[in-house]
Amino acid sequence: MNIRTVATKPIEGQKPGTSGLRKKTRVFMQPGYLENYVQAIFEGVGGVSGETLVIGGDGRFFNDKAIQTIIKMAVANGAKRLIVGRGGLFSTPAASNVIRKTGAFGGVILSASHNPGGEDGDFGIKFNGANGGPAPEGVTGEIFARTTAIMEYRIADVSDISLDAIGTTVLGNTVVDIVDPVEDYVSLMEGLFDFDRISAMFKAGFTMRFDAMHAATGPYAKRILEGILGAPAGTVVNAVPLPDFGGGHPDPNPIYAKELYDLMASPGAPDFGAASDGDGDRNIVLGRGAVVTPSDSLAMLAANAHLAKGYRRGLAGVARSMPTSRAVDRVAGKLGIPAFETPTGWKFFGNLLDDGRITLCGEESAGTGSDHVREKDGLWAVLLWLNIIAVRGESLADIQTKHWAEFGRTFYTRHDYEAVDAAAAEALMDRLRGLLPTLPGQTVTGLTVESADDFAYTDPVDGSVTRKQGIRILFADGERLVFRLSGTGTEGATLRVYIENFEPDPAKHAVDAQVALGPVIQAAEALAEIKARTGRTAPDVVT
Repeated sequence: MNIRTVATKPIEGQKPGTSGLRKKTRVFMQPGYLENYVQAIFEGVGGVSGETLVIGGDGRFFNDKAIQTIIKMAVANGAKRLIVGRGGLFSTPAASNVIRKTGAFGGVILSASHNPGGEDGDFGIKFNGANGGPAPEGVTGEIFARTTAIMEYRIADVSDISLDAIGTTVLGNTVVDIVDPVEDYVSLMEGLFDFDRISAMFKAGFTMRFDAMHAATGPYAKRILEGILGAPAGTVVNAVPLPDFGGGHPDPNPIYAKELYDLMASPGAPDFGAASDGDGDRNIVLGRGAVVTPSDSLAMLAANAHLAKGYRRGLAGVARSMPTSRAVDRVAGKLGIPAFETPTGWKFFGNLLDDGRITLCGEESAGTGSDHVREKDGLWAVLLWLNIIAVRGESLADIQTKHWAEFGRTFYTRHDYEAVDAAAAEALMDRLRGLLPTLPGQTVTGLTVESADDFAYTDPVDGSVTRKQGIRILFADGERLVFRLSGTGTEGATLRVYIENFEPDPAKHAVDAQVALGPVIQAAEALAEIKARTGRTAPDVVT
């Protein structure tokens, strides 16, 4: 077997964000682009010689070809064993589980999460460490440093191997195992949830619709929901992963999962609805005539997790990303457990999970998870909800109403302005930062500002400091505004505005969220001058 050393040079723009490197698919398909970044990963993590790596992705366009290249480069760089999901498929949480279960050095995960796929869509690649979680900033910094100095990459001259048949191939000194990507994940879920109880609920007539959005979660949901739990055939729709996600956008929000939302609001709705995203780490849950926001879902799961066998011991603590509503904080207060507020990015939760400080965590962007893996996990969240419903014997709508009566309702929404001119978005944020010292005590559209800052986080585990994580404006009566620029897209900038207000009075809980939040929405426009500075008269997506 011949190992080639190929001369190359640094390529601009190969700087990983919190979710690895994301670019347009055609960018990754350029000669040398993928190879440069993979070599930078291998060198940035200290080398992979003699190590075991897990490799897989969400099945989007170019996933299979990229995996063949990564295999050849891992062989050339001396990897001892490669564990690859059949068909090149691994949901992100399933990959995290396999890394942890096998004691692998880490994993190369190919995904652009909820972004659209296809040749004209998006592509992404990231490295997860031995704990199964996203690489910390120190490691991504080393990877980026290598991209700026790389002069060569190593690749083995071997034929492509079949990714579709389970089995073992030996390439030089490297063993390549093609494995069932679902099997280990199923075993993990069986240990956490009472499958017999959930199965009995389906046998008694409980109905459900799960939209896999032609993404990675399809095979997992089919195997568990229909194959093991006995949900009727057809419960899981759009179950076959497709390179372009069937021409859809695999983000389970009211815009891109509109068919599911409309079904759950219709007279013939099933008892429960759910969806997951491109790589299977996000989720949305719906009841008949009831929508649960991701922030509320985290709070309700925290309040009821003890009903599932994997969490009967109770929770060590909970954590939420800063933009996520403070609903879970109120649950933690009643349970007498700590609640942590972190920057956006699962790696911050990873430190708290590894240190045993928390059991559950979540983000408002439809991601929830626990200490079972080191990624958010869409299907896990759906199964936990099913377990809770089975034990309580109540509808999701009833559980939500009773939760609000006990803890109060946190009205919450997120307004996304997508593909905004990057310079205009940065100028908007810089202006807001300049206003921060002057805001406390001011009245904006009838609301009095209590405090304002640019969120900074000191990690309680390793002491690292992360700054400029979003502008927070808190008002005297409990309202809150957060402004952030998101790095999950591949074009321009996405301005996200997070708007919330706490309402303790059950008599006011039935009000539409956008109406209840009207004064805070007006304050956001008055403070940020979004229309004037971006040219947008309304958000592209409201969740």
